[in-house]
Amino acid sequence: MDPLSEAFQHHTWATDELIRHLRALPEAALTSTSPGVYGEVLATLSHLLEADGRYLLYLEGTPLPKSGPDPMKSLDELADQLRNQVVRWRMLLARVDQLDVTIPARPDRPEMPHATNLLVAQTLHHGTDHRTQICTVLTSNGYDAPDLDVWRYWQERRSDRLDQR
Repeated sequence: MDPLSEAFQHHTWATDELIRHLRALPEAALTSTSPGVYGEVLATLSHLLEADGRYLLYLEGTPLPKSGPDPMKSLDELADQLRNQVVRWRMLLARVDQLDVTIPARPDRPEMPHATNLLVAQTLHHGTDHRTQICTVLTSNGYDAPDLDVWRYWQERRSDRLDQR
């Protein structure tokens, strides 16, 4: 697997692991927050997946629908959304070298031509940032947080396959 695809495998694995972990926590954990983060746990996770969806739309060449604030979704809805995005990321990464995305201008920024690499890098950064914020909220409110780093991903998802060679 190429390094970029592997990075996205980790990205989606980590979000899936976080959803699995949150399912085992009490409802109060999903509405907890801490200073300096995006917001409540479920709102932050909803925002992460909505943003991933927007990045995918840009990369797929689909115009973005007009939208307001990111809707807060249930863990079941987020898990479904993630499953859909996993397939779309795989398909998109198979042809990423053929893309040349221009992000249209908005009132707060100019048009951004040749933004494919920007969107790919932003997706990975944004996901890691918000998953870390969610883990910070959990631990600062007395809940356990999952280990979502690349080392754990590799041990769980990759090392067993490599040992079989």
